[in-house]
Amino acid sequence: MSSQETQNVLHHWREAVPEDRLAHLIKDATRSLIRALQFRLADHNVSFGHWAFLRILWEQDGLTQRELSERAGVMEPTTFAAMKAMESLGYIERRHLPGNKKNLHVYLTRTGKALKKHLVPLAEEVNAIGTHGLKESEIRAARKVLLTIIGNLAEDEAAMEAEERRLPSTRELYRRANGGDA
Repeated sequence: MSSQETQNVLHHWREAVPEDRLAHLIKDATRSLIRALQFRLADHNVSFGHWAFLRILWEQDGLTQRELSERAGVMEPTTFAAMKAMESLGYIERRHLPGNKKNLHVYLTRTGKALKKHLVPLAEEVNAIGTHGLKESEIRAARKVLLTIIGNLAEDEAAMEAEERRLPSTRELYRRANGGDA
């Protein structure tokens, strides 16, 4: 983002719509944090899409692809494509456990494990840049606010699921919008 684009974004939030919905502000902050990390990950030939899976596997190796999908919050086909790519890059290997031919478990290779010492400091750097000028108490307050929002929305989603409401696929939304034609 150029200096002028940055000024435009800040003007938007500070002057044009200072009371706009918090969701929009969080989205813009998230996009900025992601882009800052993407630039740094690219220097190590790691895509942002692989970053989420690496972080999960650094915490718990040997998960199934389904478990990875659930923890990353992405659909299984997305995980499958990422695992194929990460396997070809030498970051992971997929294998069946003895006596279980159904589930593929994902394990980091030595290369995948070694990425942690190079990539985690990049994420820490982005966090430091993003919180520059904030007091520790302000960072703690922001964390509390965001964790409360996450918790409230998780409860809301659980209530929706209890009512057997679900998110329709893009294809299903298209059909609805076009009177059932696909």
